[in-house]
Amino acid sequence: MNIEIRRAHPNDAEVLTAIAHAAKRHWDYPEDWIEQWKLDLTIAPEFISEHEVFVALVDQKIVGCCALVLNNSLAEIEHMWMQPEHMGTGIGRALFEHAKRRAEERGAEVLELSADPNAEGFYARMGAERIAEIAAGMNGREDRVLPRMRMKL
Repeated sequence: MNIEIRRAHPNDAEVLTAIAHAAKRHWDYPEDWIEQWKLDLTIAPEFISEHEVFVALVDQKIVGCCALVLNNSLAEIEHMWMQPEHMGTGIGRALFEHAKRRAEERGAEVLELSADPNAEGFYARMGAERIAEIAAGMNGREDRVLPRMRMKL
C-alpha cells in the first residue's frame, strides 16, 4: 500500500471531522457519548490553519489524520484518527512517525498526548509511556480515565 502524507488544508475539515467520528464509533461507544464529544471530535478549518495537521492518503483519498500542537519544547498530538477499515494497516504508524519527526525538526524535546483507552497499546508500541491518568467520566462511568502518555524526542 502506498501511503502519502501531506499537510492538511482548511477545506479538509469536514472530511477529517467525519473520520474522527467514524474512528470513535469504531470502539462501540454509546451514541449519546459521541454526541457529547461532538465539539472535541470536530476539526475546524481554523484549527487546521493554526496548527500542523497532516493527512494520510491512500489512492488519493484521505484515510487518516494527525494534528501536532507545539508549545516551546513540548509537542502534543491532539488529533489522531483513522478510518476504521484502515486501522492496523500501518497508516497510523506512518502518521505518528511523521508527526514525531516534525516535532523534532521544530525543536521539541518531548511529545505528549492523551489517548483514548482503546489506543493506548498503539501509542505504547510507538514508544510512548503512560505518565498519568486524566479523569474522563461519562454518564455514570466515573472510573473512566484517559491515559496521558509521553515520549522523549
